[in-house]
Amino acid sequence: MHKAVWFVFLCPIKGNTILNKKVLKFEIDLDFVLIAITSSLKDYRLCFLINRALNFNFAKADDLQVDLLQGKHLTYFSFYKYQREDSDTDFFFISNKGTEGYLIPEMNKTDYLLMIKNYIDENDLDSLITGLNRIPDIVAAVKVDPKKIKSRENLLF
Repeated sequence: MHKAVWFVFLCPIKGNTILNKKVLKFEIDLDFVLIAITSSLKDYRLCFLINRALNFNFAKADDLQVDLLQGKHLTYFSFYKYQREDSDTDFFFISNKGTEGYLIPEMNKTDYLLMIKNYIDENDLDSLITGLNRIPDIVAAVKVDPKKIKSRENLLF
């Protein structure tokens, strides 16, 4: 998920030696698709409707644990998984509101996030978003560019 990039800078000469300084810079690899979902339903009810409408098989997993409060205590987010066997595509349904705040605070009007890892065709993605928006209890489902999210590191698990 992280790409390590090394940069080497030559520092001024001290005596007869050249001092090298190495800087390690991390670039977050956001290799997933993210869909923001707004709905007033409870997570288990919405997953049931998604499973029924889109022929998915979301199953409850252990809550996602994220350290939002810098070591004070963990925040827990409701978490569901589904793996499409024919394409090895992984789907994760995550509540944006947790026990101690929001997973993505700048998206506090978003109730849930649907993360898709591994390959998904653009046509399949469009069909998925259209299918989500056809579920009457979903107010909106829109694709979000993870690179434009300030707190995107909370999505790395």
